[in-house]
Parts: sequence; C-alpha cells; structure tokens
Amino acid sequence: MITKEQVLSAQKEWGSGVVKIGSLKNKRLECETFASDFLDKLYSFEAGSILFKPTKCAFEQFRPTKQEALSYFIAGEDRACKEDKGFAINPWTKVRFENNGFIFEENRAIAMGNYFFTDLHSNEAKVEYTFGYKLIGSQLKIDLHHSSFPYNP
Repeated sequence: MITKEQVLSAQKEWGSGVVKIGSLKNKRLECETFASDFLDKLYSFEAGSILFKPTKCAFEQFRPTKQEALSYFIAGEDRACKEDKGFAINPWTKVRFENNGFIFEENRAIAMGNYFFTDLHSNEAKVEYTFGYKLIGSQLKIDLHHSSFPYNP
C-alpha cells in the first residue's frame, strides 16, 4: 500500500526539482539535461502517455508526451508547443503543497489541493492541483497532473 509519507516525499522532490530548474535558467544545456532527467524520474512517460494538463495553457491544453511536458517546463527555441514560456524557469525560490485530501490504493495514490510558488520577490502564486501517482518498482511516478488557477470571477 502506498503511504502518505511516500506521497509527501514525492511532492517535496517535485517542488525542489521545479526550483532547481529555475536556478539553471541561465545555463541552458544544464537546465535542459536536469529538466529531462526530472521528467524521467518523476513522471511515468516510459509507460506511455500521461494525463497532463498544465496551468498556463490555452491552445494546447493537454501534454501527454515528455517532449510536450518539457516544452511547458522550460520552453526554448525548439519547444513543442508555441505558447510555452517556460513555467519552471520563472524562476521559483520555493514550492509549497497544501494537500486537501488523498486516496491511497495498493499501487496508486491521488493527491489534491493547492500548491504555492514563490518568486524572487517573495510573491506567492496559488495554484490548484491534482496529481495521480503510480508505484513503478519502488518509485512513485506521476501519471496524472492537472493544475489550474483558482476561479476568479
């Protein structure tokens, strides 16, 4: 059975990875290598497409492939989706999760709540998320990633 501690650890690793990607913004080759490794380690692309709906996408809302996810995280001249600006290279100084709830099963877990991204000026952006995790070997990997800004009438 997947535990809450495993999910919290995976969330911490994800947040630290996003911060690290941003810290490498001015070292493009190193940034690309780290971001690619980050996606390989934390997402289950090796098993096929994932369900990935990032926050800041209007035209190409869903990103089922690693190349499309990489485009969202770091953009670049060879980005897969033209609207991408490189979410993770903002850069962010901190990512904090506030979980609203979990569902745990033998080889799957789902977490939902808000996560907060702190920029270089200590401004915090609140984003709603749902992550689905699958246990592959001993590693939790994301196969469902949905995030969006809170409703703002």
